Amino acid sequence: MADIGELLQLCMKNNASDLHLTVGKPPTLRIDNSLVSLNYEPLTPENTEILMKSVTSDDNRRRIQEIGGVDFGFGFEKLARFRVSVYKQKGYYGLALRLIPSHLLSFDEIGLPQVVRELLCRPRGLILVTGPTGSGKTTTLATMTDFINMERDCHILTIEDPIEYYHTHKKGIITQRELGVDVPSFSEALIKGLRQNPDVILVGEMRDLATIEAAILAAETGHLVMATLHTTSAASTVDRIIDVFPPNQQEQIRTQLSTSILAVVSQQLIVKATGKGRVAAFEIMISTPSIRNLIREKKTFRITSDLQTGAKYGMKPFDSSLFELYSAGLIRAEDAIAKAFDSEQMQAKIQGKN
Repeated sequence: MADIGELLQLCMKNNASDLHLTVGKPPTLRIDNSLVSLNYEPLTPENTEILMKSVTSDDNRRRIQEIGGVDFGFGFEKLARFRVSVYKQKGYYGLALRLIPSHLLSFDEIGLPQVVRELLCRPRGLILVTGPTGSGKTTTLATMTDFINMERDCHILTIEDPIEYYHTHKKGIITQRELGVDVPSFSEALIKGLRQNPDVILVGEMRDLATIEAAILAAETGHLVMATLHTTSAASTVDRIIDVFPPNQQEQIRTQLSTSILAVVSQQLIVKATGKGRVAAFEIMISTPSIRNLIREKKTFRITSDLQTGAKYGMKPFDSSLFELYSAGLIRAEDAIAKAFDSEQMQAKIQGKN
């Protein structure tokens, strides 16, 4: 059996995004969204326990016994950082390790438009980065945080689970707090964090009512708040936030959200046409008087049509981003069609182009 160091080296060498260690299967890499088993024997329960112990502290082992799993970040020989999820399944240990890129990407490398940079200079409001698991939300937020850190003399407070990218002080001051290490919960960290004189607050994930409520309050009271949600479009993001609240609060939250939201950036990663590497496709919603009115009036289903006519504000529908990537030769036609919200229209556009 290989030791953890050898497996992590192979993960970096193959530019894999993840390493899976589970009983009954050889160590497996996720490379460009495909699972590739390494040339080792299938792992036994003893193997996964040894591998788990090699990266997990005593405190985290106790948490696994108590709640069945734990997430944390760790540095590997100053070469890379990994986000680790250790879990129990069928009574055995399993591990999923995500390789965190060693350097922060630029706006151009990610493909974020200029309008997002302008929003990051605003003194207050809520910017949401959304997408399914593994869509690069954390990387996008890290790039946005680094931009603010370089451009603005402000105090940036991040609340993460776990800390993935380490930032250093630049023009700004940056304070990074980790759940389970520095703070007990997102909502607690947010509420107490307002006393630490932050200008910008990054919330790793808005996962419950208390956190969402605290984030909206912070955005209303003079802070720029950036956060993530596991939604796939601007309209579904607004609906998800409002639906978290009990019916008697939803009207108030609609009003608060309509005045505080600045933008929703929804993204997905698509395998490149070459088969190697991935590229991000974005949906960009910018808050305009029309968008704010749609949120207040419970007409979020009409947000998509505003995106299609809002190019002058920097808006972009997801399918337009896909078609641009296809037209530039960056992704394959079948991937553009498969990922599109309107597959039939995407197919017609591609056939029309050809």
